[in-house]
Amino acid sequence: MTTLLIAVPLVAAVVVWILPLSSESTSGLALLAALAEVGLWVGGARNFDFSSQTQQYSASREWFSDLGISYSVGLYGFQYWLVGLAIVVGAAAIGYAMWAGRERPRAYYGLMLFLIGSLVGMFSSQDLLLFYVFFEAMLIPIYVLIGVWGGPRRVKATVTFVLYTMLGSMLMLASVVAFGITQGTFELSEIGTSSNDWIFLGFLAAFFVKSPILPFHGWLRITYTEAPPELSAILSGVVPKAAVFGLVWIVLPHFPGPVDDFRVLVLVLAAATLVYGSLVAFRQPDIRGVVAYSSMAQMGLIMFGIFAVNDLGLDGAILHSVNHGLVSAGFFLLAGIIETRAGTGEFARLGGLAKGRPALASIVLMLGMFTLAVPGSTNFAGEFAILAGVFDRGWGYAAVGAAGMVLAAMYALRLISAILHDRRGSGGTDTGDLVSGELVLVIPLVAILAVLSAYPALISERSFPLDQPASFITAQETPSG
Repeated sequence: MTTLLIAVPLVAAVVVWILPLSSESTSGLALLAALAEVGLWVGGARNFDFSSQTQQYSASREWFSDLGISYSVGLYGFQYWLVGLAIVVGAAAIGYAMWAGRERPRAYYGLMLFLIGSLVGMFSSQDLLLFYVFFEAMLIPIYVLIGVWGGPRRVKATVTFVLYTMLGSMLMLASVVAFGITQGTFELSEIGTSSNDWIFLGFLAAFFVKSPILPFHGWLRITYTEAPPELSAILSGVVPKAAVFGLVWIVLPHFPGPVDDFRVLVLVLAAATLVYGSLVAFRQPDIRGVVAYSSMAQMGLIMFGIFAVNDLGLDGAILHSVNHGLVSAGFFLLAGIIETRAGTGEFARLGGLAKGRPALASIVLMLGMFTLAVPGSTNFAGEFAILAGVFDRGWGYAAVGAAGMVLAAMYALRLISAILHDRRGSGGTDTGDLVSGELVLVIPLVAILAVLSAYPALISERSFPLDQPASFITAQETPSG
């Protein structure tokens, strides 16, 4: 099943590139492949044993036996949710591209499908080098999609993104090679622990670039602004979760000593990221800017949960990773729709869009309420679990996290007000309400968030075997674990 989930979008990408189909047929084929991927994932969930302490849907085949490198994939609960996030957001992104009518559709949809397949492969990897291969593979279509289909400053955005990600990639490769060679294998189930601070820091810096965490965030604003909205949805909602997967499944189990030694530094950087991202988000002049920096802030909060290294923190981190991915993706798609209709995403030229537009107002309000983490929402459940978990590491961290929730209310309310209730600007004059073709792009994301709000334990209690994440991760510290 795991190999099938990886193969479907990759094979579909090759088919889209090769077949000389019309624009409509190409986009239709891409959307069909993305929806088939969603169907496979949903069907696989029916037979997935979330309480099992063994990998589900695993497959392994030797790749380079002399180096201990293999094609090894499989899924535990937290990986299954991250894979599902990539698949669902990817399908919504392809649907948006179909609605927007992207030029050069064969190249565009092939790259989007390749990106989805690479993300699924990365989240399901059980071999360090295979993880790195997929980690790098997902960056290739991102470079091209921004550089060719991005906004007016797409060249600068691409160069900035390439420079930052190349730094992260080089650190990642050095750490992967050094760790694998010293252990004699790259298979995660056979690798033991390491006390090497430099290898640990290499992994940490690479994942911090991807998150992004201060001070590795310089690529964030221009990349999210200049990328096509549907690509920004994936960049913000899914790509940073590579750091979540890497930290939870590579760093925590295999570097217990350095994790303890550098925990305070990481938690301080996470706190600074949360506060800085929230404050900068509040001062942004446009929709994409607010969502971009709010995503940065939320990743700081998720880092709190991961480096709390206890059951509540880790469960909350996985739940909130899914929550944030869906909310952020929904807002970027909505931003793209508004920009297309109004010709702008700047608050000074929007405003007053609530009047006569009940569908648009409802979607903005619902996504805004999830961003606010109102009690009873799945975002509240995730954030509360994280704060309860990090409280064990110091009440000050929990206090900063609580302050971050207050700051989130500030930028979320400003976003809602600037779009719906401020004095109407020139961009909102002729903007009509959302129609069915637009609603179908964002309603599924909102519906999933509503289901999780009614039952957040669907993820929080089914991310790790026996719902004991700290014990499960500790058990991976030896090859026999």
